[in-house]
Amino acid sequence: MPRALIVIDMQRGFDDLEHWGPTANPDCEANVGALVSSWERAGEPIVVVRHDSPSPSSPLHAGAPGNALVEVVAAVEPALFVTKSVNSAFYGDPDLHAWLQREGVSELVVCGIQTNMCVETTARMAGNLGYDVTVVLDATRTFDLSTDVAGLGTVARTAAELMAATALVLQAGGFARIATTRQVARA
Repeated sequence: MPRALIVIDMQRGFDDLEHWGPTANPDCEANVGALVSSWERAGEPIVVVRHDSPSPSSPLHAGAPGNALVEVVAAVEPALFVTKSVNSAFYGDPDLHAWLQREGVSELVVCGIQTNMCVETTARMAGNLGYDVTVVLDATRTFDLSTDVAGLGTVARTAAELMAATALVLQAGGFARIATTRQVARA
């Protein structure tokens, strides 16, 4: 069965650190590029997912310049292009799950932005749907996060802490294996 590379939300709007805050893993885009190149050389399917925020003030709004894909992903001719307005790529258009089933794809390799949001949500759903899922952690990135939580007060985590927590939860929870670009990309 073929495997597919799922590239999530690699959009220019995530470079707006005034909006998102401090980030981790500056090598994310280069690592996504290495994965894309590996998949193109192998002739394996690549699925590109773009987040179209319904909020007019979001850098990812469909009318905003930040909605555009980063260069390394914009150059890809994907087997499937999915747009979504929620965290999971499985709730996008066209239907990712239906396409994967039609194509006989059972193994997914997931990368992109944000590690603990859209990447994690998509990986969890994929695992629950029965796919063999690998998340390439060094081909993801996220941002520092802080919010008030009932019963806990203000909870804050750095982007690096969030990436580590996502890796722990996905792998220990049986949703996905965690790997590096070097482990996954074909030479």
